[in-house]
Amino acid sequence: MNVLERSARHSAVEFEAVHRGPLDLDAFARAVLGHLAEPGDGVLGRLIDALGAAGAAEMLLERVSGRALSDAVAEAGGALDEREARSGLERWLPRLDHSAFLRSIAQGARVSAALVVPGDAAWPAQFDELGVHAPIGLWVRGRPDALAGDEPSIALVGARAATGYGEHVAMEASAGLVDRGFTIVSGGAYGIDGMAHRAALASNGTTVAFLAGGVDRFYPLGHESLLSRIVDTGAVMSEVPCGTAPTKWRFLQRNRLIAASADATVVLEAGMRSGSLNTAGHAAQLGRPLGAVPGPVTSPASAGCHRLLREFNAVCVVDADQMAELAGGSRVAADTGTSEPAPDVLRITDALSTRSPRGIEDLVRRTGMSVHEVMAALGMLELSGAAVRHPDGWTRRRSSRQAPQGG
Repeated sequence: MNVLERSARHSAVEFEAVHRGPLDLDAFARAVLGHLAEPGDGVLGRLIDALGAAGAAEMLLERVSGRALSDAVAEAGGALDEREARSGLERWLPRLDHSAFLRSIAQGARVSAALVVPGDAAWPAQFDELGVHAPIGLWVRGRPDALAGDEPSIALVGARAATGYGEHVAMEASAGLVDRGFTIVSGGAYGIDGMAHRAALASNGTTVAFLAGGVDRFYPLGHESLLSRIVDTGAVMSEVPCGTAPTKWRFLQRNRLIAASADATVVLEAGMRSGSLNTAGHAAQLGRPLGAVPGPVTSPASAGCHRLLREFNAVCVVDADQMAELAGGSRVAADTGTSEPAPDVLRITDALSTRSPRGIEDLVRRTGMSVHEVMAALGMLELSGAAVRHPDGWTRRRSSRQAPQGG
């Protein structure tokens, strides 16, 4: 019996409560891998493609060397050079903590969450288009099969700081699309997202919210009641395990799931720096139809939508009819050209405290990055004045702190 099988047998009772059936080694392996890696880790995706989830998990649990990992992938017909393998191991191995893994599984069971993995009947096949960046598994509260049927789905996204105009458009669009048989997908945030979810519920429709943190910790806290109502008839989903906190990096990665899960994405209201433009970028990269609702030309709250219309070939849509037509049209790739902060820098910024210095090893564990990547990102933050070096670690300057972007 190998290390993975022993671990699975030791955790069988807890795991069967969340995967809801007899112990499945592949599903268990995916739960382990999801605990070790940050969302969208393409190196781990390639490892799973080559060795399978169980094979990849077994090698990580055995703490093999980078050379051994690279050689195993090559023998399986994949491609992973030794440098990539070593970097991946530096990210993943510090998170090997069986007690923490069991606590996360137990927390999922406590809130009646289900783990859905590729191969399950409830798995949304559209995520497979993300390739090696597809989620390893999905944690779901509510209906695990909410996105697995034949019903069309559409993502309605926009800024948290929505205007009355934006919320009115979101309400009318969501209700109209539900009447046309669409499932409404969004991010559960304040503003446009929240209104899209509420209108879908009020119209007795199905709506799905994707979170950047664990499904056991509804975020934002002000939407706990709304997210609980979504669970009753739809689903709240996340690719990160229970107990995981939402961070800026995880919001950006979460956005690719919103875009991938829907037949089309519509940005209803967005400023120039709205996180919903990131979702639009993911939709365009996937070749999914992208729509934007115009607003008053004098309104900064619609400046992001106008940019999508003017520069990046988004389709102008103004009502549910046009949005439904967009979702039923052909998939034409577009380039949004939107830019985001360097991912490594963003992850380190999230992990730093403004009060307590944190050392390199602590940051490696918190971010899932390698030592080299952590040190490189810290160097950039120090040069920009965003991070301060201390004898016992690093802190973030208080002025650089920003709230996670959920819109």
